[in-house]
Amino acid sequence: MGKTFAEKIFGAPTGAIVFAKPHIVLTHDNTASIRKTWEKMGGKKVFDPNQLLITLDHNAPPTDDKLANDYSSIRTFAREQGIEKFHDAGDGICHQIMSYYAKPGMIIVGSDSHTSTAGAFNAMAAGIDRTESAGLWKKGETWFRVPESMKITLTGKLNKGVYAKDLSLWIIGKIGTDGANYMSIEYHGEGVKNLSISERMTITNLASEMGAKNAVFPADEVLAKHLGTDKMNGVWADADAHYDKVMEINLSEIFPVVAAPHSPENVKAISEVQGTKLNQAVIGTCTNGRLDDIRIASEILDGKKIAKDFQLLVIPASKEIYMQAIEEGYITKLMKAGATILASSCGPCLGTGQGIPADGYTVISTANRNFKGRMGNKNASIYLASPAAVAFSAIHGEITDPRGIKGNDKFVTNVQVGTTVSIPKGENRKVGVVWNYADADNLNTDQMFAGNLTYSVLSSDPPAIMPHLFKGFDEQFAENVKANDIIVAGDNFGCGSSREHPAVGLAHAGVKAVICKSVNRIFYRSSVNQGLPILVVPEAVNNYKQGDKVDVNFANGEIKINDKVFKFAPLPQQLLAVFEAKGLINYLKNA
Repeated sequence: MGKTFAEKIFGAPTGAIVFAKPHIVLTHDNTASIRKTWEKMGGKKVFDPNQLLITLDHNAPPTDDKLANDYSSIRTFAREQGIEKFHDAGDGICHQIMSYYAKPGMIIVGSDSHTSTAGAFNAMAAGIDRTESAGLWKKGETWFRVPESMKITLTGKLNKGVYAKDLSLWIIGKIGTDGANYMSIEYHGEGVKNLSISERMTITNLASEMGAKNAVFPADEVLAKHLGTDKMNGVWADADAHYDKVMEINLSEIFPVVAAPHSPENVKAISEVQGTKLNQAVIGTCTNGRLDDIRIASEILDGKKIAKDFQLLVIPASKEIYMQAIEEGYITKLMKAGATILASSCGPCLGTGQGIPADGYTVISTANRNFKGRMGNKNASIYLASPAAVAFSAIHGEITDPRGIKGNDKFVTNVQVGTTVSIPKGENRKVGVVWNYADADNLNTDQMFAGNLTYSVLSSDPPAIMPHLFKGFDEQFAENVKANDIIVAGDNFGCGSSREHPAVGLAHAGVKAVICKSVNRIFYRSSVNQGLPILVVPEAVNNYKQGDKVDVNFANGEIKINDKVFKFAPLPQQLLAVFEAKGLINYLKNA
């Protein structure tokens, strides 16, 4: 039996736990918080300064004095630690900056869920949390579970008016936001050669929205040309490798789609929502802020004007792209059309920086997430689409097909989009010690802890997290959660951003366990690092009814609901030791 990409790069079979030293450890604005965690671990000098890549991007330039002070402290840290791969505010978004360093066969980790973007360069690239990043600063290596793999075979070529963003959303719409949970996605087939590196970056960027650990493309002639070399020493799967899931897509059969509010898996044909009135548009982010994205938008908007009372924000992904766009005349065309050009940064994508939408606004964006409250206002709605669809829609002030037609396409899928987006005010979901969120699939980190608080409230300050915990989902949670409480939740618990604040807050509150149908990969790792047990036992969730008595016995591997017992594999001793130490910080400090 042949080996998958993941098996080859880690040198071990699927399911094995291996320790490895990543080639690059990426952090960004969260470096300020990571530094404090690292110091709690006893850190004084980073293990390998050449391993670290630090960018200032999520709030660049800083919008208040606290963020400005954080930026200042990060600059000092980078200088004192001899970190040469440091990029200051304005240089660009971390994942675009990473593209200037990533090479085939590398192992790359980052304290951001979209670190998977570097898979476009034939690298194993995966997101981790802040605490694990701090551990890497101290020891230089971390553990990896060799993931199961999914093979997606592409044939044909995208039609005019259809883009890589449509392909990405198409896949998410077909498999759901947990359809590739913890998996390594490999892109195969002759259709791959028809995708540029920029397009591949869009596709690998959105692996996180599929639940995947990583996504990767081969080191082919397209990558070789991009890197300016004739020879590529990449890593790729054997022809007879085993895959747990396979999918085939003819690129010529794809039509323009959007992800409708409030989930990336709520995919519709653009024809199905055409005419939806809009107030704001965003072109940029780590998903679609590259030169070809800006070129496409500028060509569409050239000589035209955006709709009356409409706001169009354009955010180049890096200073290099910004300057190229100026030289090519793209920025002038966009500004003449009425667009506002922001500094190279994450912009309003996660609800920080400039461009937060007003109450009742409907936004169309090239970003990667549209959870409720994602852009900083839970009273706004977000559609995700390609740069072309966003540009056309900005002209008309309503969702518009980039093909210039009124189509009758319909996106067909078996994915059931979760209906419990938030708990209505005044509805009590706690009985005894149990919080009943069993009907809530895709409970995401944006609702657990708002993105616009991520850098004003550090994850290294648990008491400061508590008043904001779950506020975007259940307003009663923060005031009523107690030690030894148990949370019962649905599928894909903790999906979304890699921010560790929710896990930190739940562990600090003393939550005994989260019992769920499935869990997001990064959230699971984050929970382990904080000493918060996550038990994936779907049978228990399906059998739970509000008011049932629930208890957990970790030593015996048992969940008891009333008189019925559900088994789970007893936790390994090393894992129990982390839980008993109340998290990785204490465990490493005492090791």
